[in-house]
This record gives sequence, C-alpha cells and structure tokens, in this order.
Amino acid sequence: MRYLSTRDCRPDPATLSFEDVLLAGLAADGGLFVPERLPRLDGARWSGFAHLPYAELAARIIGLFTGAAFAPPELLRLSLAAYRNFRHRAVAPLVQLDERLWLLELFHGPTLAFKDLALQLVGLMFDSVLARRREHVTIIGATSGDTGSAAIAACRDRAAIDIFILYPQGRISEVQRRQMTTADGANAHAVAIEGTFDDCQDLVKALFADRALCRELNLSAVNSINFARIAAQIVYYASAALALGAPLRPVSFSVPTGNFGNVYAGHLARALGLPIERVVIGTNANDTLARYIQTGEMRVAPVVPSLSPSMDIQIASNFERLLYELKDRDGAAVAAALGGLRRRGALPADERAWQRAQALLAAHRVDDAQTVATIAETYARSGRLIDPHTAVAVAAARAEIAADRGSAPMIALATAHPAKFPEAVERATGLRPALPPDLGDLMERREQVSLLPNDAAAVARFVRSHARGAARAA
Repeated sequence: MRYLSTRDCRPDPATLSFEDVLLAGLAADGGLFVPERLPRLDGARWSGFAHLPYAELAARIIGLFTGAAFAPPELLRLSLAAYRNFRHRAVAPLVQLDERLWLLELFHGPTLAFKDLALQLVGLMFDSVLARRREHVTIIGATSGDTGSAAIAACRDRAAIDIFILYPQGRISEVQRRQMTTADGANAHAVAIEGTFDDCQDLVKALFADRALCRELNLSAVNSINFARIAAQIVYYASAALALGAPLRPVSFSVPTGNFGNVYAGHLARALGLPIERVVIGTNANDTLARYIQTGEMRVAPVVPSLSPSMDIQIASNFERLLYELKDRDGAAVAAALGGLRRRGALPADERAWQRAQALLAAHRVDDAQTVATIAETYARSGRLIDPHTAVAVAAARAEIAADRGSAPMIALATAHPAKFPEAVERATGLRPALPPDLGDLMERREQVSLLPNDAAAVARFVRSHARGAARAA
C-alpha cells in the first residue's frame, strides 16, 4: 500500500509508505495523503470478519492500509492495548432507538468522544515507529473540541513525542477545554488561539508550510489530516454494519460533521465493499458542506457559534480527499480549485463533480432549535440522553427516513458523551448528565493553558521554545 498527495500535479506522482505518511501527517505540497489504490473486499471476506471482537476487527481492517509497516501480530497487540480500557466491553456498542434508527455509541473511551477510537491506537503506532527509527516528533494539531483532548490523552508522557494542540479561545465547552488543560504531562501543551477553529487549522497548515521548522522539529499531525486516523475510523463503520447483518443486508449511516474526516471514513468503508446504502451528512448552522451537496455551491461564510461547537467549521479540511476523487484524482485540478476557494471564498463551479458528490452523499442542516428539540424528543421516546452533536446526526437521520430514500437500517453516530455538553442537554431535558466517576473531579483540577494571538510567527516561537525536540535538534 502506497500513498500520494491530493495536490501532486506531476504526471507520475511520488508515493510514500504508510509509515512515512503516519509520521508526516501533511504532504510537503500542502495536500492530504490518500491511498494510491483501495482494495475491495468481497462478501465472503466481510462475513469472515462478522464475529470478531472490536480490537481484532481493527487489526484486520487497518492492516489493509499499513502495508509492511506493521506485521499482523504487532498490529493485533497494539489494537488490544488501545481498546482494553474502554468503558464498554463492546468498545462501540449499538443501541436501538426505534424500528429503523440505531445509535452507534462512540464515546466510551478515555475522553468521552469518538476521536478516542482512532487516537488511542494511532498514539501506540507512533510509539512503535519512533522506537524503530530512534526519532522524536513534534505533533501540532488544531481542535474544534474533541480531537485535542483525545490526542493529548493518547500522546502525553511519551518520551519521543511533544504535542501542541491549538483550540479557539471561548468556542469549546468547559468540559472539552478542561480535558485538555488539566492533563498532566510535560510534553503536552494546550494553546488557546484568539480566533476560530478555521484560524487554528490555518495556523497548523502554516507551520507545516515552514520547511525549516518541519525539519528542525520533525513536525507531525494527529488530527484527521493524518490518514492513519481515517483508517482507524473505518473500523466502527464495519463493526456496526456487521452487527446489523452486513454483508447480507445493507445499512445506512448519519454522521454529524465539521471537518469531514468521519464522513470520509464512512465513504471509504463503502468503497472497500461494505454494503452502505446511504451516507448522510448532518451539519449545524455552519452548513457549507450541506449547501454544497444540496446546491453544488461551496461558499465560505463567517463561523457561527452553536450548541455543537466541534462542528463550528466552515472550511472542512478532509473534503479535499473527496474532491480529489470527484476531480478524477487530478492533483492540479484540486490545487486550482482550493486556490480559488481561498482567494474568492467560493469553490469554482464544477457540475460534474457536484453530481458525483450528490450520488455519494445526502445532507441536512440542523440548527440549534432543532438540536434542542431532538435531544428532548430522543429522551422522551427512549429515555436516552444524547449530546448536541449526536442530536444533529439523529435529526439528519430522521429527515432522511422521512424523505423515504432507501429502506436500510439507519445508524446515527453518537460522537460524544452527553456530559461533555451538560448545559445543552439540561436546557433540552431538565436533566444535567454526570461525568463518569473517573472524571468526577474534572472541574476542580488545575488548568495549564497558554493564550496566543492568531499569528503563525507567535505560535512558531512558542513551539520552538517549548518543544524538547528543538533542544535535541540544536
């Protein structure tokens, strides 16, 4: 398995191994890594996966992407270690809401969010590769809420890693913030940025574009621009589909999305041969992706704060991976289109690409009022509390079911524990969800955070002055 950049404009693009892609995160030309080609599994192969425990299924599926980087026994060992301490034995259990709709609970990891399912394993993969290479990396990431705490939980106290997570000051929940800022570990740094998540994401890309800084600190990324994250996220789509009868019957998924990585993982699961009838996108008021799927127009607007802050994103980085497919894997066309988006705030029109996107995805916008109503309705119907992001997925799923498109069971991704967003849940139901006992003292823990301006030079100076890798390079 080899990987290439979505912006490589050469007739014969350069390719990298999975190990190199894992450590690099972002391509040198600013593009994102994608597989040179995907395997396709037949029904018999999927059936053979049907009764595997989650960790074993993860090793099998991720092994499709790792090539020679990890021998099967090592990958299984890492998977078993990654998932052994999740709060639910099934790791990602399914819960039925009604005759057609299911919840896939992805919040039983250490930081109560779906990011744990990828990052707990990716952190161990980093450790293994860095030990073999005798290298040190500096991880830079941007978070709209959940990636940061999951990344820090996966990478703190690791001798070969320094990690810096940028988040938008005042635009994430208190629980999300405290999970980052109270984490012990001399190698972990939570950095509040005076701006939006899109600003944080732009700062990360600017640091990676600084080739001298990249070389000096051996920069890497663990947010969803890292393809290893995407590969690990495919697993829970497979786990849920197999539990409901795949490959003998199809299923559909509804996904709350901000940066598009979760949706893209579902798209790849279908491309691997998993029988997925519909992939439904749910957005909040920051509905750039929903408008594109519905109208073919992608026009960036100011970020609107919402009850689902992890989705308060206008420019979804991982959409670039899908755009690469929509434009026939033409790196020059992707680079030109994204350049137009940056310069004019709108993606140049491409009727053929849009029609392809419509064939692959459905999309629904869910505003805050609908989010609150969905939390309340779900509790009244089922007795289950859901967080605002999950509510977006449930509302989008119900809208798709009401439109009578397809007949497969619909699985809504429950991406965060309701206790991460207690104010919104209490507003909808009158009940304030409690944190699990091991996080019960989170609000009393001491915070450590650095506040920086939305300025790439200031962030670079901070990283240089705090990264242990800088001292080694010197």
